[in-house]
Amino acid sequence: MIACLRLFTALCLAALLAACASSPSSGLGELPRTPDASIEQLLEQAASSKSAEEAALLRLSAADQAYRQQDYPRAARILELVPLDSLKPAQQVFTSTLAAELAMSRNQPKAALDALSHPSLQRVGELPQEQQLRTYAVHAAALEADGQVLAAAKQRVLLAPLLSGQAATANNDAIWALVASLPVEQLQAGGTDSLAGWTSLALAVKSAGTLEAQQAAIDTWRAQHPDHPAAQQLPEALVKLKALASQPLTKVALLLPQEGPLAGVARALRDGFMAAHFQAQQSGQPAPAVQVFDSSRMTSLDDFYRQAQAAGVQLVIGPLEKPLVKQLAAYPQLPIATLALNYADAGQQASPQLFQFGLAAEDEAREVARRAHADGMTRAVALVPSGEWGDRVLKAFRQDWEAQGGTLLAAEHIAQPVALAQQIAELLKLRQSEGRAQALQSTVGGDVAAQPSRRHDADFLFLASTPQQAQQIKPTLNFQYAADLPVYATSNLYSASGDVNQYKDMNGIRFCETPWLLDSGNSLRQQVVQQWPQAAGSLGRLYAMGVDAYTLAPHLGQMKALPGSRVEGQSGSLSLNANQRVERQLPWAEFADGQIRRLPDTPR
Repeated sequence: MIACLRLFTALCLAALLAACASSPSSGLGELPRTPDASIEQLLEQAASSKSAEEAALLRLSAADQAYRQQDYPRAARILELVPLDSLKPAQQVFTSTLAAELAMSRNQPKAALDALSHPSLQRVGELPQEQQLRTYAVHAAALEADGQVLAAAKQRVLLAPLLSGQAATANNDAIWALVASLPVEQLQAGGTDSLAGWTSLALAVKSAGTLEAQQAAIDTWRAQHPDHPAAQQLPEALVKLKALASQPLTKVALLLPQEGPLAGVARALRDGFMAAHFQAQQSGQPAPAVQVFDSSRMTSLDDFYRQAQAAGVQLVIGPLEKPLVKQLAAYPQLPIATLALNYADAGQQASPQLFQFGLAAEDEAREVARRAHADGMTRAVALVPSGEWGDRVLKAFRQDWEAQGGTLLAAEHIAQPVALAQQIAELLKLRQSEGRAQALQSTVGGDVAAQPSRRHDADFLFLASTPQQAQQIKPTLNFQYAADLPVYATSNLYSASGDVNQYKDMNGIRFCETPWLLDSGNSLRQQVVQQWPQAAGSLGRLYAMGVDAYTLAPHLGQMKALPGSRVEGQSGSLSLNANQRVERQLPWAEFADGQIRRLPDTPR
């Protein structure tokens, strides 16, 4: 959203500073001027004007001036005084555009799109270029913020002929980012207009697997579309993608602690990483040389990067320690591209050379929201652990769930076992049901055969818990008349121990999990488990992450250039978000009769 608004502001700057004094035609009407008078003077003139049209134009000028001064509340108040339906078409376009800009300043894209749905907007192309630019720019920003990617790209295509220099370059890069984020099935080939050219370019690049094939696809497309804006000036992301093809990854540094509290975690990551490396070598695939560095003995990140540069390292994988990742995120630039194996604080801006990858519980919370929505659920209740981890998981679930139109009715933080039954009863409003039964008994006298019942407005329970907690929670749900309430959970409740009796206590719970633990037939997994049997248990998630760190290494540039592209890994289906954090989508399983049953995937 922030990047979208920044680009929108940059594109509009010239228009906002220019005088809008043109009269396109007598039928369209005159656009408001941008005079030297102050807002107060304009409003005074409007109040004393005997012409309704002149008064409206003066108020529009005043509202526009308040908007340019970033006094958005005042601009909105002034705009409310302008009678939209009595204006001429040019003035209606101006008013609707300004209303949309004010809505975007409040982060309300739907309100902006509503303002831009006025019939007068069909005549934007007849207005001066400054007004066209302003209207198309806010329309593109609103559509993008509302998730209407292809429509936003179309608006930016309309903008393109009105721009030059750096503004034109930025707009082209924005068009590419939009079309490249679309899934392949939405990139229909064919058509002769400019937007069709953009989508065919994205389709050609996404359909090519390797960097070399993508470079060839770009060259072929440019030869077929020599007059297209993207052929004349290739988007920056594709320029970098072409450069990657001529610079294969030949040496990486693996930066992990060999001592201290994270040494065991680091060992599993390292073994998974090196297993993937050896498999690549054995199968004849290009495999970079790997140099291992001990972060637990490192005294300075600057010294480490100087040493890595001297050794010819092209990519650093690590560190694992969160404090070191936070330090890296504070660097404005890094001398070598780095894939950290943990995350800096949420919201912390990082350098363009830093990528971040980890087994974030937030990914799984978002996965629960995605799966439940795909299964037709709309109303949720939640049980999460007490403490900072539970708060983060609940926040991630709530944000994604509500963004998809779902409702979170209630949430409880899991307390000690003695209080668990009471918490679940409160969550499901069982006590209210019992109270109604008691009230009925006192009214009619004597015993009444009334069985308490749970709330029925909840479609499912979102659960984040340990295996031990889950063993208590599911039977408690059954006891509290909620055996029929579907439960969707994160992987934390699955210990991968193979304990049939433990799993019977969790029958019916659906949970997301890494492909590594759900697909025992994977050949690399079989090799790793044969050498390190613990990789078949819950530690397997770390081995899978190590494998995926190796898999991601040569693809980071591609994923950056092609938003929305995925790498199918052992820790999940991996994509890169706008902050260059790797996000995971996971497959699903269900506990059934003491066994784990893989569930069919749903469309992404």
